[in-house]
Amino acid sequence: MIDLAAIRSLEAVHAHGSVIGAASALGFTPSAISQQIKRLEQQSGVGLLERVGRGVILTEQGRTLVEEGARVIAELERIETALHAQAGLVSGELSVIGFSTAMRGLIGPVTSSLMALHPSLRIRLQEVEPWAAVEQIAAGQADVAIVHRWGDVPIGIPDHLDRRTVHRDLADVIVPASHRLAARRVITPKDLVEERWIATPEGTICRQWLGRMYDGTGRLPLIEHTSLEFESHLALVSAGLGIALIPRLGRGELPSDTRAIRIKDPVPEREIIAVWRRTQDRSPAVRAIIEALGSQHRPKGISDLS
Repeated sequence: MIDLAAIRSLEAVHAHGSVIGAASALGFTPSAISQQIKRLEQQSGVGLLERVGRGVILTEQGRTLVEEGARVIAELERIETALHAQAGLVSGELSVIGFSTAMRGLIGPVTSSLMALHPSLRIRLQEVEPWAAVEQIAAGQADVAIVHRWGDVPIGIPDHLDRRTVHRDLADVIVPASHRLAARRVITPKDLVEERWIATPEGTICRQWLGRMYDGTGRLPLIEHTSLEFESHLALVSAGLGIALIPRLGRGELPSDTRAIRIKDPVPEREIIAVWRRTQDRSPAVRAIIEALGSQHRPKGISDLS
């Protein structure tokens, strides 16, 4: 019998181009991924990988196994979901992935209360950036993803996935208490054209939004320092090394020597979105966590799951 779990590993190798990349995406060791694929080769009697340079690619048989296996897994997932729905069971194991501030401000508190309410439910959490999170949900490597979208910065969500907005978050400009703008209640990007920024790395959604925010100024933001974590941004602002745009969700107490200022034209708002596969639409566990996430900060105009 072909190991369906090992097909997930083979699919991840195909998506990431290496055993190491697949292991990182799935939370396993490279050795565990290699062993699963070797077991698949023994079970199927054919070679599934071939080395190309420093990476690997799937053989023709490997691609066939991934394509056909994905259909089988999706059907089994649909059947399991239907059985749980008929029994009304909020149970089993769910993999929930999301970005760092959502982990702190939204996912963690919801997970704790939901597992206390449903003792037969186990939820495993992993911090994953939005684009990678959507890919993992699409590939069946996790069950629910929490992603974000700033303003008009797009995030692609494949057709076989469903989505629901569970929160809307705002960001403020954080400046040192001694800054020339520290006493202002509201500012615009035109007030900030000469400022030095502490920002997330190039290619992140937050960095893209910061660039879009400057569209009406005829300038680009002056990035002085980069860091992936907003907690580090706060520390650098506190040290007087620049200013930062930091969301409110998951934000801890501001250092006493900093100030938060609202910004408009445009208002930096991000949409927090839950994403899951349509094959799990009827899953009581999936529905329970999405409902719980939405009930924490329910935005106006967003309907419940039907």
